[in-house]
Amino acid sequence: MFRDMIGNSQVKARLRTLASRGRIPNSLLFAGPEGVGKRLFALGLAKMLLCDGASGDEGCGTCSTCARIGNIQIPEPSDRARDEFRSVFFSEHPDVGMLAPYKQSVLVDAIRSLEREAFFMPYEGRSRVFVIDNADRMNDAASNALLKTLEEPARTSYIILVTSRPDALLQTIRSRCQTVRFAPVDAAQIERYLVDKRSFSVADARLGARLSAGSISRASKLELRDHRQRREEMLGLLESAVLRGDLAEMLRFGERMNDAKNRDSFEGLLEILEDLVRELWLLRNGSDVETLANFDIIERLSDLAAGADAAMFAGWLEAIEELRRNFAVNVNRKLATDALFVKMAAAGT
Repeated sequence: MFRDMIGNSQVKARLRTLASRGRIPNSLLFAGPEGVGKRLFALGLAKMLLCDGASGDEGCGTCSTCARIGNIQIPEPSDRARDEFRSVFFSEHPDVGMLAPYKQSVLVDAIRSLEREAFFMPYEGRSRVFVIDNADRMNDAASNALLKTLEEPARTSYIILVTSRPDALLQTIRSRCQTVRFAPVDAAQIERYLVDKRSFSVADARLGARLSAGSISRASKLELRDHRQRREEMLGLLESAVLRGDLAEMLRFGERMNDAKNRDSFEGLLEILEDLVRELWLLRNGSDVETLANFDIIERLSDLAAGADAAMFAGWLEAIEELRRNFAVNVNRKLATDALFVKMAAAGT
């Protein structure tokens, strides 16, 4: 329940107030960064609306209704499972369902399925609740189909759109929903969660909380041993660029990054590289060391930051972002990586 969820206390207070006044809107937009609990809050709101033994302004979390609401099985979006994504995925409670994108798109047939279901009276509870996960992945056809439902909502149905990219939604959809904005979770709260609930050591929890960028989900999934190994590789790459200007060494590393067997790790390595360069830029601009995620390697980062100016690091960040954008248009990844490393090696010459 809300009391067990980490962070976003203002969201909790707002939803509780709306519930206590009987003023929960039929259409809600939960917007905020990835991994901060938006989907859990949406299901928590469903429990609040349907719970058999509500405690105060939220569900009890222990009754049969609350237990069943939380059980929604969504398959991997394989070719074989495509037809399943044309409909609402219902939880074990018949009045709570979720829509999920099939690969990159929420299918228009799924929205039409929701439209039909939303106008049925509740089967068991007082209301029906539908969550559209990654709602920004609706195409124009799906968005227009949803508009019809939002314009004439059924009194007993609630639709909650969940997204980390609200600006990607049609303005007409946003205007018909009351937006609830979520913030990154405080690092100290994530650190406590990792120690208490995930059995992290204090040192690992502190690092994981800093690296998570406010995302509980990201912190929970971090494999710190693997992350430290990859970070060490990226530090070596940066030392080749800043301290030695060793282009040959960097290009050899680029060969390994682009090897077919390393395809799955490429994006992760690039993300770590970008995070490290950003922290070098912050150090060069006088940021407080305590604010950095990679506090445990601060001496090495400080040595690297002293080797180039802030403008150079800013240029690298732009180049990395350009590389990411180019992937979307199927640019030759090996050539694009080499071009990035050539630019970075120039700093050390």
